[in-house]
Amino acid sequence: MTNRNATEEPIRFAYWVPNVSGGLVISAIPQRTSWDGDYNRKLARIAEDAGFDYALTQIRFTAGYGAEYQHESVAFSHALLAVTTRLKVIAALLPGPWNPTIAAKQIATISELTDNRIAINVVSGEFRAIGEPWLDHDERYRRSEEFITALRGIWTQENYTFRGDFYRYTDYNLKPKPAVTPEIFQGGSSRAARDMAARVSDWYFTNGNTPEGIRAQVADLQAKAAANGHAVKVGVNAFVIARDTEAEARAVLQEILDHANPDAVKAFGHEAKNAGRASPEGEGNWAKSTFEDLVQYNDGFKTNLIGTPDQIAERIIALKDAGTDLALLAFLHFQEDVAYFGAHIIPRVRALEAARAERAERAEAA
Repeated sequence: MTNRNATEEPIRFAYWVPNVSGGLVISAIPQRTSWDGDYNRKLARIAEDAGFDYALTQIRFTAGYGAEYQHESVAFSHALLAVTTRLKVIAALLPGPWNPTIAAKQIATISELTDNRIAINVVSGEFRAIGEPWLDHDERYRRSEEFITALRGIWTQENYTFRGDFYRYTDYNLKPKPAVTPEIFQGGSSRAARDMAARVSDWYFTNGNTPEGIRAQVADLQAKAAANGHAVKVGVNAFVIARDTEAEARAVLQEILDHANPDAVKAFGHEAKNAGRASPEGEGNWAKSTFEDLVQYNDGFKTNLIGTPDQIAERIIALKDAGTDLALLAFLHFQEDVAYFGAHIIPRVRALEAARAERAERAEAA
């Protein structure tokens, strides 16, 4: 069955901003990727020219898993927006360290300064190392839902009043409000994550998966959203390895795995699997990930965007058919690989989309 996406809006592309050291794989394979400002400002311009729609900055507070150094996500997002004109940047926020009042004002100001190109990704995590009170899995998502509700209310309503369990406001006015309400992204695979997205989020990110696995998640999510009178779009994580032949691409994947840091992968896997299994149904992110899956933090190898440009373009269309609106991409050598993706893969995807739209129009006319 063809999904609604097959003949409607083009699939969009985002890239993970490497504002964290170590790249996007827990591997000692040589990488020409840097976490510093100069590298990332140049990368943002390359991505914009290549046809990418979004960049997603990462949020980390503690060193580990090969990611010893990190730049703060919101400030880094503003730096990338300052050197681009069309690219939208998604800044990660963590309820707990961020209060909705500060976040609302901070993002509203950046929105005004950057032609409304800032969005947010609400991350429902916890960090005991920085003294955040530990909440059970579903309570974290309940707090995140209140965080999103409060943000949207502050951005859109006068004399905003809200009575939640985590946040409360009485006749609060933010001036100036964003001219365009920033898009709100979130991730997670658990029941609580999907239910929250089906009620309040604009976008839902899922970890890497096959088209069949994504289709099942999307069907569940969209049914819940429709019942709530809500609309939500879907993004999927993927790691891209594009080469002239599939054998060359698979060889690069094997080299990444051969150079994986077993201790770091296992340490990340232990924490990540515990987080995934903490949901009542045990179906959160990483709950069923293998060692090989965990070498790329967000199961990006599972999506299988590994091969020739033609193969990758066709697999992206398959993701679109499964209900994906956006592909969130990671690469080994970001500047070179993002430019290559824009030159060789995005045009193929657009050509496939155009051909399918033309066939659909002919069939409708007949």
